[in-house]
Amino acid sequence: MSQNTGGVTGQGNMTFRVLHDRSKLPPEAQAVLKAAHGGFAVDRRADKGEVYFALPGAGIIQLSRDLSNARMLPTNDAMRNTNMHNASIWADGEGTPYLAFPGNDIGKVFTTTLGGELVTTLDPPGKEMKFGPAAVNEYFAKDLKFIPTDVVFLHGRYFITTGYSALDYVLTATVDTKDGVVVTWNDLAFGGKGTGPGQFGTGHGITITPERDTLAIADRPNSEIDYFTPGGEYKKTLDLPKGSLPCDVDFEAGYAAVGCLEGPDKTKGAPIYILKDGEIVSTLMPKDDLGLADFTHVHNAVLVQREGKFYVIAQAWNPGDFVVLEQVK
Repeated sequence: MSQNTGGVTGQGNMTFRVLHDRSKLPPEAQAVLKAAHGGFAVDRRADKGEVYFALPGAGIIQLSRDLSNARMLPTNDAMRNTNMHNASIWADGEGTPYLAFPGNDIGKVFTTTLGGELVTTLDPPGKEMKFGPAAVNEYFAKDLKFIPTDVVFLHGRYFITTGYSALDYVLTATVDTKDGVVVTWNDLAFGGKGTGPGQFGTGHGITITPERDTLAIADRPNSEIDYFTPGGEYKKTLDLPKGSLPCDVDFEAGYAAVGCLEGPDKTKGAPIYILKDGEIVSTLMPKDDLGLADFTHVHNAVLVQREGKFYVIAQAWNPGDFVVLEQVK
């Protein structure tokens, strides 16, 4: 079990200490936390602020707005008994919110209510589905696996990364909410495995920028964040320190948090970078500075602001762990 030294980590105004550790989670979550391999969805709607994530063997967990309480939500067996590699939250045109989870082990994307009720399941595309890029059609014609690593909703579509497969395209699906939620595959796909502009070594996490006009994709082995339009057009790349292996990026109040599977210094635990205007302004080291021994690898980190103070919620991988960090002011 991780230990907390009571120290601080980070630099300048973005310095943090441990607020809550795994002991804040329900017993069911603590029992399986070692297998954690997912990420967080923050409800950033006005007057909300709850955080959602899932653990294999336990199910969906809701963290309260003040980050002090966590509770299990009823979870369908198909989701509870496999891994949800990340999580996102979105709302339809009427403002009804939903959660989306990519089940990487079984090749399905799940949509639930905020109460955990399963609404619909997107299965792998069949051979009859024809995507725009020929490489995608050739991949599925060979009965190769659909392995979703993250999913977000924007402009009526799901955008799904597939970086754990040789495909490594961002796939899309149309989300129809006129009568419930109906999700069907769309022919738009972009990216692909490679080292060129707009290609991925591993397209791991996908995030919508605050302007809601751009998709930010964490390319893990290439130590970069790649930006695309919702139409799949490559825009630019943000380079991070080589060897940092970024898993995802999260945006809040002019800052961004990037949780990394490893750091450039392989003798240390993985960092969480805090960025402003594309520049690293603080490097958090949960293992080395805070004594959180299980944070050798950071799989996901999100940044939230409450009453003028920032908090980082992070999840470790192999072994899994959980922590809430509080800005020192």
